[in-house]
Amino acid sequence: MLFDIGWPELMLIGAVALVVIGPKDLPRALRVAGFWVRKARTLSREFQGSIDQMIREAELEEVREDLKKAAEFDLEKEIRNTVDPTGELAQTIKPPELPDYFEEPGAATPAIIEEAPATEEAPALAAPAEAGLPEPAPSAESTPEPATQPSNPPEPSSTAPAADADSAAPKP
Repeated sequence: MLFDIGWPELMLIGAVALVVIGPKDLPRALRVAGFWVRKARTLSREFQGSIDQMIREAELEEVREDLKKAAEFDLEKEIRNTVDPTGELAQTIKPPELPDYFEEPGAATPAIIEEAPATEEAPALAAPAEAGLPEPAPSAESTPEPATQPSNPPEPSSTAPAADADSAAPKP
């Protein structure tokens, strides 16, 4: 029971209440006491529920933060930081910057090349560029040569003439 009160203690409290309050007002006093006990239990239940809800929200917020950290986790960055924390290795692997020999010094490269209007001058400008290129020479590899039969018949193998020579030679 509540506050470790047993049956003998309850009977003593009931007897004192009967003597002090009286038999006429005792039922109404018990109703009021029951109302206040019920109200105290409701308040304690609400308080416990709100505490449990705050704990769940705090845990959910921690779980949300953990999930957000896991979603934002950059595996490539972590590996790079683990392998090369100072960046020294990346600098040694980085290819050297080569100068652009085709760019004229002091000339800015245009970001967008505008197309020339279709006039007669445009093909005339393109013709000298094409004329400056040499024509490719026909290569011998491009035309296959026909297969020819050798003029000399193949020589017989070394075992075959010996057999023919034995059969053609007179027997003694």
